[in-house]
Amino acid sequence: MDRVFEIPEEPSVEPISSLEEDVIRGTNPRFTFPFGILFSTFLYCGEAASALYMVRIYRKNSETYWMAYTFSFFMFSSIMVQLTLIFVHRDLTKDKPLSLFMHLILLGPVIRCLEAMIKYLTLWKKGGQEEPYVSLTRKKMLINGEEVLIEWEVGHSIRTLAMHRSAYKRMSQIQAFLGSVPQLTCQLYVTLISADVPLGRAVLIVFSLISVTYGATLCNMLAIQIKYDEYKIRLGPLEVLCITIWRTLEITSRLMILVLFSATLKLKAVPFLLLNFLIILFEPWVKFWRSGAHMPNNIEKNFSRLGTLVVLISVTVLYAGINFSCWSALQLKLADSDLVEKGQNWGHMGLHYSVRLLENVIMVLVFKFFGAKVLLNYCHSLIALQLIIAYLISIGFMLLFFQYLHPLRSLFTHNVVDCLHCVCCYQHPRGRVENSEPSIDAEARQSIV
Repeated sequence: MDRVFEIPEEPSVEPISSLEEDVIRGTNPRFTFPFGILFSTFLYCGEAASALYMVRIYRKNSETYWMAYTFSFFMFSSIMVQLTLIFVHRDLTKDKPLSLFMHLILLGPVIRCLEAMIKYLTLWKKGGQEEPYVSLTRKKMLINGEEVLIEWEVGHSIRTLAMHRSAYKRMSQIQAFLGSVPQLTCQLYVTLISADVPLGRAVLIVFSLISVTYGATLCNMLAIQIKYDEYKIRLGPLEVLCITIWRTLEITSRLMILVLFSATLKLKAVPFLLLNFLIILFEPWVKFWRSGAHMPNNIEKNFSRLGTLVVLISVTVLYAGINFSCWSALQLKLADSDLVEKGQNWGHMGLHYSVRLLENVIMVLVFKFFGAKVLLNYCHSLIALQLIIAYLISIGFMLLFFQYLHPLRSLFTHNVVDCLHCVCCYQHPRGRVENSEPSIDAEARQSIV
């Protein structure tokens, strides 16, 4: 679990007032308007309203099959969102009947947003004058290529706002990959086979697409924060733009390929997609079982073994949902108390994109040769080529980010160019070493003679 308190976006450093040796006192955190909380709440309410509207339309048109799918995806993601907010805020140990009631009627994000806004406005009326700090936080920063340890005082109100932000970031990921991805896939499939785009479905598709893109972008940011928890990390507009383009192209091309593949094979595509998802779902558990490690018992101090197991299953389902549509940017490690692999695993990233690229090519070829009745008025070869090119461009933006725009790329032992050089030039150095060994033996024999 990463820390919930917040620190300044661009903290100034006071090199004179150091608290102790090698620790520099930073300025107090600034409170900022919770745009992310408002945006996440807007996406949740917009997608929920449009999904319920489409359920009503499907019911009116006697399309029970699509009504059931649309309602199921909405309910599952909404319930998981409520549980996520309750878990992060630890409401079960607090006396908050109103909050629990709002979660019960699936309006938890709304009441949480109001709480965050009230906390912000209260702090704003005080002119930003925070009460005495309740905790200290230390983070490392890279200043002119050197690591500097900086300490901040964190007040109660700013810490509460930071906890709300942390909860909504997790909520957005849950909503994106457990609700918006299947909802978007379903609505695109219905649109493709019916050749009709009513306004309600178009609105639901737009909300789902924005939610997925936003959740995937947050996934990258949270992955960096979790991996480098001891560092202060700030992403600039260029970095965020690169991540957004990378994730948008990756997810849209992947989902469109899945939709075209499913529309081509109908029910015959279900075993392939289900097997794909189950492999991702059980891979962390197989590694956990083969390692012989014990279940971590310090995920949450008040949790029983059953509670810990439920959390691990939920995290694994989210991990599988993310990796099914895009790269999760983290490798799950159930034997660790942090549940993730902290190192920069280039092999895991390369394996994921290689397998996904191969899958996408196979599904696109199936659509090209067997999808004669899917899109009658369009060139299937051109569509297939555009989707593969879009996926390759997303990989290019991913490599660009890790090579030049990653905020802590100076900490990498190897970068993207090094990894590509090792893969492409593996045989050449080995041959050079093998050729050099006889000359060494010859020199030894000559010295003996």
